[in-house]
Amino acid sequence: MDTKPPLRPDQFELYDLTIVVEKIDGNCTCDMSVGDCFHMKGGKISMPDGQNFCLYALQSAIPLLPAKQRINHPSDWMETDARVICPDPACQLVMRIDRDGRRVLDHDDVSPIPWDSVDGDGKE
Repeated sequence: MDTKPPLRPDQFELYDLTIVVEKIDGNCTCDMSVGDCFHMKGGKISMPDGQNFCLYALQSAIPLLPAKQRINHPSDWMETDARVICPDPACQLVMRIDRDGRRVLDHDDVSPIPWDSVDGDGKE
């Protein structure tokens, strides 16, 4: 039984994500290794201490991350597809986007437009 309190109208949930290097089948010149990762919580990206992440691999994952954070319809492809490829064809680095858990965010913490100025359709 779910014992979480219901969300207020000005709240929403997002998944926390971990993006991890799953395999490298080519020659990665950015010194990436299987297991390297970064995390996304809310709208912020972080990396484990002392770890780097290739900008080119990162940029291939970024467009998918907001959609992977959201709770989608069960048959939406975002619910089943979780792999992203580095754009360097010689590298052949594959990343996996893992959902770690959900967090509740308040609208006013993530938007400059106050919730009380928004109508029921999400418009000012």
